[in-house]
Order: sequence, then C-alpha cells, then structure tokens
Amino acid sequence: MAQPDHKKFFENLSGAGKAIAVLTSGGDAQGMNAAVRAVVRMGIYVGAKVYFIHEGYQGMVDGGDNIEEATWESVSSMLQVGGTVIGSARCKEFRTHEGRLKAARNLVQRGVTNLCVIGGDGSLTGANLFREEWSGLLEELVQQGDIDAEAAEKYYALHIVGMVGSIDNDFCGTDMTIGTDSALHRIIEVVDAIMTTAQSHQRTFVLEVMGRHCGYLALVSALACGADWVLIPEMPPEDGWEDQMCQKLSETRSRGSRLNIIIVAEGSLDRHGKAITSSYVKDLVVQCLGFDTRVTILGHVQRGGTPSAFDRILASRMGVEAVLALLETTANTPACVVSLSGNQSVRLPLMECVQMTQEVQKAMDEKKFEEAVKLRGRSFENNLRTYKLLAHRKTESELPHSSFNVAVLNVGAPAAGMNAAVRSAVRVGISEGHTMFAVNDGFEGFYNGQIKEIKWGDVGGWTGQGGSLLGTKRTLPAKHIEKIAEQMRKHNINALLIIGGFEAFECLLQLCEARPSFEEFCIPLCMLPATISNNVPGTDLSIGADTALNAIVETCDRIKQSASGTKRRVFIIETMGGYCGYLASVGGLASGADAAYIYEEPFDIRDLQANVEHLTEKMKTSIQRGLVLRNENSNENYTTDFIYQLYTEEGKGVFDCRKNVLGHMQQGGAPSPFDRNFGTKISAKAMQWISKKLKETYRQGRVFANTEDSCCLLGMRRRALIFQPVMQLKDETDFVHRIPKEQWWLKLRPLMKILAKYKTSYDVSDSGQLEHVVRNRPKESDASAI
Repeated sequence: MAQPDHKKFFENLSGAGKAIAVLTSGGDAQGMNAAVRAVVRMGIYVGAKVYFIHEGYQGMVDGGDNIEEATWESVSSMLQVGGTVIGSARCKEFRTHEGRLKAARNLVQRGVTNLCVIGGDGSLTGANLFREEWSGLLEELVQQGDIDAEAAEKYYALHIVGMVGSIDNDFCGTDMTIGTDSALHRIIEVVDAIMTTAQSHQRTFVLEVMGRHCGYLALVSALACGADWVLIPEMPPEDGWEDQMCQKLSETRSRGSRLNIIIVAEGSLDRHGKAITSSYVKDLVVQCLGFDTRVTILGHVQRGGTPSAFDRILASRMGVEAVLALLETTANTPACVVSLSGNQSVRLPLMECVQMTQEVQKAMDEKKFEEAVKLRGRSFENNLRTYKLLAHRKTESELPHSSFNVAVLNVGAPAAGMNAAVRSAVRVGISEGHTMFAVNDGFEGFYNGQIKEIKWGDVGGWTGQGGSLLGTKRTLPAKHIEKIAEQMRKHNINALLIIGGFEAFECLLQLCEARPSFEEFCIPLCMLPATISNNVPGTDLSIGADTALNAIVETCDRIKQSASGTKRRVFIIETMGGYCGYLASVGGLASGADAAYIYEEPFDIRDLQANVEHLTEKMKTSIQRGLVLRNENSNENYTTDFIYQLYTEEGKGVFDCRKNVLGHMQQGGAPSPFDRNFGTKISAKAMQWISKKLKETYRQGRVFANTEDSCCLLGMRRRALIFQPVMQLKDETDFVHRIPKEQWWLKLRPLMKILAKYKTSYDVSDSGQLEHVVRNRPKESDASAI
C-alpha cells in the first residue's frame, strides 16, 4: 500500500548487534502482554536479539531457563490475554547487592545491556539503582573471575526504559498507566449490573475498589456511574462527613431515586488518619437511615480479564516507543519512562517521575491533601472537580443569579457517551445558574418545537445508558432555518450546545453562516464531537469511538477463538466508519490484524495479492489464524465479498476463509468508561466556556455574539483540549468524503504492519523526546483521555 512521505524513519536506528531483555515486575496489569509483544516484535524488526525474563527480577537473579530468547511466533495470540504470560514475582533478593550481582552476571553472559521494565514505581526504582551500580557490579564480576575484562568493557553501560503497568494509575508523569482502563471496565461492568438489582429492591450498595494509596479508580468509576458519594485517600472527607453523606442519600431518595451507590477506595482515611472501611460505611447508612444496604468488594476481579482496546493500543504504542528509546540512548542518557500525555507519547526521566510519585504519599502523610491532589496531576484534579460539580446539587441560595436559557441537542447517528455528555451539560448549566432546555430529535425536533426545560433530576442515571435518550436525527438546519429561528425567539435561547458527529459540524457551520440574516443565531454556539467513526475535523478523539472499538475488538477475539483447534483460517471483517478508516485501522492494531483496508490509503490488486502471499507464508510456518479488516467504504470495487473470494481462491490448500460484517452492533451497547468520562469532562468544560461567553457578550439587556470565536468545536488535539472556531476548520475538511484532511492515527498504521511482520517505514519524527516532569501545566492543556 502507498506510504506517506516522512522526513525521519527509524531505519537510521539499527538494533543490529544489540540485545534487549523485557520483564514484567510487581503486580500484574491487563495490557502487559500487548507491551511485551510490541517490544519483542519491534526489537526483532530492527535487528536486535530480544530475551524474555520470566518471573520478573527473580528470574533475572536466578538466570538459567528464566532468561529465554524470544521469537516472533512466541508472542502470537497473547495480545488478548490478561495478566502477564512471562510471569511476575516480587523479589527480595534483588534488593540486596548480592542479588543484583547475580542478575548482572546473567545479563552479561547473554550480552544484554538494554532492559525494558514493565511495572510500578518500585520496579522502576529498582531498575534505576541497578543501572547506577552496573559498572561497579561488572568490576566485581571481573575480580571474581565470572566475566573477563573484555566483556566488562564491551557491556560497560546498562540502558533502562520503563513502562508503567499498574491498574491504580498511581504513577506521576503519565495520564494513564497500562491496565487502568481495563480495571475501570471491570468496575463499571459490576456497577452497571448492581444498579439493576439495587433499583429492584430500593437498596444502597457500597462498592470497595482497589487503590491503597491512590483513589483514581474510585474517583473515575464514581464519575462514570454517577455515584452518590466517593471516598478516596488523597482527599479525606471533612469532619462531620457522615451526616452530610446520609443527608445526600436521603435527598436523592426523596426526589424519586430507588437506589444509592457509594464507592470506597480500599485505602480511604478520615482527616485523622482513621481507616474508612466499606463495612463502616454500610453500618452508618443502616443506623442513620435504615436503608437496606449491601457491600460488594471487587478485589482481584479488577486485575483480571482481557485488556480493553485502549490498553492494547496504549501498550503497543508504548512498547514500540520503548524500543526506539533504547536504540537512541547513550551512556549519558538518564533512565526514562515512556509515558502518555493527552494523546501524545512522551519520554520522561524515570527518577523525576518516581520522586514526584513519592511526594504525593509524603503530602498525604503530612495531611497536605490539597497538595497531594495537585501532585497527582491536572487530570486527577479535573476529575475530582468535575465529580463534585455533578454529584452535589447546589441549593437555590448557592446558585449564581443568571437569566440565560441554554439548549442542548444531539445531531447525527447515536454514539455511546452522548447521554453522559447531556447529563454533564445539564447539571453544570444548572450549577452555573442557567435554565437548561432539551431538544428532542435534533434539528427536526427543534423546528417542530420539541423543546422543554430539563431539570437536575431528569438526567439521573443517564451516564450508563447507550444511544441517545434525547433522540437524534441527521436533519440539517439550512432548509428550516426560519422555523428554527422562530423557536429560538419563542424560548429565548441564549446559547446552544450541539453533541454529534460530522452532521453536527455541518449544522454549526450553517448556523454560523446564517448569522448575518438571523440575529437569533448571534449567540454562543458550541459543538462536542460524538461519533463512532471519529471523522470530525478539529479533534483526535470523539465520544463513542472507544465503545465501538471495544465492540470490534471483543468480536474479533471471539471470531479468532472460534477457529482454535481447526485448520488454518483467515477472517475478513467489515467495519463501519463511512470513508474514515479509524475503526478499521485502530481496531486492527488492537486485535492483531494482518491487514486493514481503508479509503485514506489507496490499494490495488497488487497490494491485495502481496497481502495474500504474506499471509500464506505466515500460515505455512506457525500462525493458525489470520485477521483482515476492511472499512465499509475503502474501495467501491474491492468489496468485502471480492476480498473474501480473492483470499479464498488464492489461499486454497493453505487456509480457508470466512467473512463477517459487524454492522450496527458497533453503534450499540453501554458506553465504555472512557466514553463516559470523556463525554462528561468535555461537556462540563463546554458549559463553562458557554457561561464565560454569555457574560462577555451580554450587553444592553441581550446576548449578541457574532465573532468567529463564539461558534466553536471543542476537540482534543495531541495534548490539549482546544476550542476551535468552526469557520477555521473548513479548510481542514474533505466535505465530499466527510473526513478531516489530516488524521493523526494514520501514523499508527505502519505500527500495525510492523507487528504483523511486514517490511515498512515507520515515522519517528513524532515520537517522544525526553522531557521533564511539569508540576503545573497551563490550564488549557488538561487533555487526559480519561
């Protein structure tokens, strides 16, 4: 397939003659196997020898069969497996000088001077100490006669790159650690299941989740399910919290709710350092309110199961980045951690991150809780602020005085997470003092007058609902602009929030262009991207795309599993997305596909033939199953049927073929934790922007906003959430095919090909450069994915 021109390729970074060892240490986390697979395959691809170190540092100390050379095939079929297949163990011996001396000898004997460590802060700190002692350890080994002076000179420096694998997301410097998103999936699956039984019996449930020193899982799951109360170690509740909590639960019930959810992190404490257990919270609710209350402790369920699409992609990207970092390192380069900031790979000095992580615990020990929250990073801080804003309803006297009416509507196809965004908008709007209006059935409902006020309690329980509860249509406003303007006048709408996909973008453009003729549209207008296709210009990610990716990956896992124990088989799978190849490409990376055909990367019969031959060659060796994804509009002639028939014919005698069209199952289902939180957070940010614009543009008793910057799309660009005027995004858009002209994820396609054993060019001009940990990022840069 055609490759884009890039300035800097990794071909300049040869791994010939180098040996890389990969180990997983400390607690296991879903996605570790994807990281191991990426390190092994990228390492082999660049010409390095790659070794597994089984059982973590214990295996490094014991040596022997624990350090085993990896092959391309040895990491097949492990992408979808939870935990770590190379094992992990806590090792007391490695903490001693003698243990590290044994480990050094075992590595030198195999010529390993590049170490990729996947673990938590303890594992990474141990790796850094090992690196600092390395030259001294080699001198001792020479003196003892275990290695010769030539070997000591040849292997004089040890290079370390870390990847953080921890479900707690407790490591400073990265927005997300490998395993966190999958753990959130496990928690949200349980919460969604519990909410149905709680509703039936009018019960209160207290859920205890992991997080001995970090409340990230508790906080984000509370945000994702709309929990009534959350308790986390970083921000112990004020004295008297027991009465406040019971009052809140009682108020929720009095407004018609049939259930309450309380989430407790296992390490929760009060202001005096006394543990707050789930059983204590249960007894409190029973004694004070007499509610039927149950406790569910999730425990190690959170560590188990298959990794989510997000964790597979994160781990694959980080694994490749780790190998590139090792190839570029010199004797003077400090040990680094490969990290995620927004949607961008970064490299940070390992010890700066460890030091900052330890400072969080120190601040908590010294009861400096505000400081602890700040040290966790802007993502954590923003999650906490958003949760407080949405969970705790202000009294009439606390609300700011405002006479503004703000309408919210969905446009285009439904996308999981839309309802979470609407809930967030309504509640933040009410907290800002506005009167909120809901429009049913998009702009079709708008011109028909389907507009009504929506209250705080009306959106209770919306976060976990799939589809669009407001109703959504693809109708554009241009043909009905006069009727819509009339409804705007009738309801005195002062601002509009549109949540939707490419149609929503077109709607906003049409409203903006109608401003000279209709003053009703001279108000703040904002759009949130929500579409499974992820084809909206001005944003790297859209609400709903993550849920669709998980549906694709889960189905691909099942389809591949259906062929286990049978003869060699290749599956041709068609995904949605219109002309946008995001789902096919990123879904292919997450499910270990051999090829993904998309419109953005033109292909011809020679490419198809080359793919078949490549797959045939792999099938003849050891691979038993192949996976090929095709975007629905990738090519009008090379249809899914054509590709299926071609592979069937050309693969005769080697493999047989099956095809699946995934269809609308990609659009359905409950939203993923990512989509719930992304929708919730960007919607809250959008409402705050609307409030600010309303104040700025209110003059002489009316709102008048006709500048380009009052009609914006809120999107995530690399590391930042940015409000972009839609008129400026027109030049970035291919309106015929309904896609942006530039798409960041195209840079991930060579990664998928490399991991599928194709020879290709991988652009490293965008790969992470070593940076320093920033304690307080600028305000606009809070763009954490979750």
